[in-house]
Amino acid sequence: MFAYAEAEGIELRLDGAETQVRRPQASRPGRRAFVSGKRRQNTIKSTTFSDGQGRMLLAGVMRPGRMHDRTAVRSEGIAEQFRLRPNVKAKVDSGYAGLAKEFPGQVTAPPKKPKDEACDGEMRAWREARRRQSSARISVEHTDAELRQWASLRRFTGRR
Repeated sequence: MFAYAEAEGIELRLDGAETQVRRPQASRPGRRAFVSGKRRQNTIKSTTFSDGQGRMLLAGVMRPGRMHDRTAVRSEGIAEQFRLRPNVKAKVDSGYAGLAKEFPGQVTAPPKKPKDEACDGEMRAWREARRRQSSARISVEHTDAELRQWASLRRFTGRR
């Protein structure tokens, strides 16, 4: 996918999505790994890649819900792909701020919120930059929503 993005000049959109799953069996090792800190439910996370038009390029590796997005990117080898292909660019959400700090020319994350004592002009500039970033990333959010539309069917397929 990174080779395709580099060859075609596509700017990737990257996001992690949590999906609720059944609770793993009591005897299963690592049962607590599925409990998400964000949702306080048993979830699995997937990393989704899309392009600017909202076409899904990859609905990536599934992992337990407890793992942070940035940790998953490192363990899945995605960070290494950015290192190997310096021409690939991506827009990400605030969960990947560390990735944006590591690859400043390639990965773009939303700006950090200014402190409370910041002037009004600085707050307005922050809101506008955040709005532009979220408008550019909305395509990957729609891709995640498309995947979640099928989540209700998963409940009737039996065991995980």
